Parts: sequence; structure tokens; C-alpha cells
Amino acid sequence: MTTRKLIILTDPGQDQAAAILMILGQRQAFDVLGLVATAGNINLDHTITNCLKLMELAGRPDIPVFAGCPQPIIRPLVMAEHVHGPTGLDGPDLPVPEIKAQDRHGVDFIIDTVRAHPGEVTICALSPLTNLAVALRKAPDITDKIVEIVAMLGAYFEVGNITPSAEFNCYVDPEAADIVLKAGIKTTLLPLDVTHQMRSTPERLQAMRALGNRCGIATAEMLEFSEAFDLRKYGWDGAPLHGPCVPAFMLAPEIFSGRQINVSVELNGTLTTGMTVADWWQITDRPRNVFYVRDGDPVAYYDLLANSLKALP
Repeated sequence: MTTRKLIILTDPGQDQAAAILMILGQRQAFDVLGLVATAGNINLDHTITNCLKLMELAGRPDIPVFAGCPQPIIRPLVMAEHVHGPTGLDGPDLPVPEIKAQDRHGVDFIIDTVRAHPGEVTICALSPLTNLAVALRKAPDITDKIVEIVAMLGAYFEVGNITPSAEFNCYVDPEAADIVLKAGIKTTLLPLDVTHQMRSTPERLQAMRALGNRCGIATAEMLEFSEAFDLRKYGWDGAPLHGPCVPAFMLAPEIFSGRQINVSVELNGTLTTGMTVADWWQITDRPRNVFYVRDGDPVAYYDLLANSLKALP
């Protein structure tokens, strides 16, 4: 197995915490160069702290955490405390981290790291794309040095989860998403269309607890907290687990299906700002800029997550 060098863009968030722990449990597959904390689910101060807590929980204080931009490129920050709680990572009682964030800005870390490893770095995007978009604008030379972007972003068949027409990560900073999707970088999107199929049923949460290690138990506690909102909203047998779809696709693309299409971002709609307009049926001649994942196998997905968590403390 080839080891991917990753930069993780994140605003954890319980589902993103699960994604990060999945990545850290797959050391042969992923070499995590650093995390860039993003304002999104909660403000930047909290997302930095949450990243540091996760590194300590997983026994990986060696992985650097960088503070990114405190707000979207143009718009005021929209957060999701109603889902994730006032810290953004409510659920388990994780200690105040002893490690600190790095002094360098997250945007500069992205630029410097991609330049230092041309043709080697994959961007694992779990959050709004603000920091990557700013990096591409500040240093356009890195565009052809990024191997791939794999992002949890957007929706078409499932439409929206923060507004009737928009998925949260795209809605928070649609200008950033627009910049990234127009950059010409190889990109895979894991939208709500697939993440809504990956539901953390009580049986799946119990399987995480039954691992008996601190990361498995903490993940179950996180998801039990954040699922309350979605269970009330959707009335399903479990809440959708979005973030881990990104590393799961990189680990086992065969459990997913999709196609290469054009995806554009609506920036000015009265009711549709932040909507990802996915040309699934190839109605236009716009360039096919994205591999858009529509379906996945939830049984294989949760097996992969459990096996990853099992490898952690």
C-alpha cells in the first residue's frame, strides 16, 4: 500500500473527530503532515483546542496543529453549536490539552508543505475550504503541485442540511468552494448523497464502545451527543456520519460509486446561496471538474471505521 501524505483541513466537530481518528488508525496508509484548524462548526479558538485534544487522545502529540483563518473569505461566520454543542466537540470529557498549536499560520503551512513535497500531498478536506482557497490565491504555483483534494462537501439528490438548498461546509464559505472547484486540481467530493447513507445506528455505536479502548469509547460518546439533533430532524435509525467518508474513500474506493461530472457553486441565489449545482446528467458542456460520489456500502464503511479505531490507544 502506498502511503499518502495528508494535510487535514478540519473544524471538529464529532463526525470530523471520527474521521481524524480513522486516519490516525491507518498509519500504513496515511502520513499526516499536519492539521489546519478552520472556523466552521465552531469558532477558531475552539477548533484549535479540539484538534489538540484529538491528537492527545490518539497518542499523536507529534502531529502539528496550525491555526487557519478565523472567518470565511467574505461572509460572516455561520456555526453549528446546535448540533455539536458549545465547544464543538461535546460528549466525552477530554482533558485540556497540554500540547500547543504551531506559531505558523495554517495557510502558510499549506503553501510551504506543498512546495516542499511537490506532487506528493493530498488535501483531506473535512471543513469549509477557506484556508485552501486563500492558499491557492496567495500562491497559485501550488495548484499543479497538489496530488488530489478529497472533500466532504456539497449535495445534489439530498439537497441541503443547513438551508433547504445548501450543505454546511459549502454554505459557510461558498466563495472558497468556488475557488477550489475552479482550480483544475483533481477533486473527489463526498456529498450528503453518500454520507446520509452512513448511519450510526445504536448497534454500530455499541460496536465502537465494545472495542474497549479510549478512542473507541470516546468516538461513541461523541456521536451519541451529536446524533440527537439529526435523529430529531430525520427520524432515521441513526444519524449520518459524514466526515469518515473522506478517509474511507481513500482507503477503499471500491465500496463507493460515482461519476466524473461538473459541480459549480451558487454564490448569489436568494434561496440557494452555497448550493452545489451538480450536473449529474451531463446536461451542460461545463468541464467535468469533480468525481462525485453518490453511493456507498455502510456495512463495509463501519467495519473500516471500527478496524481503524481498534488500532488506536
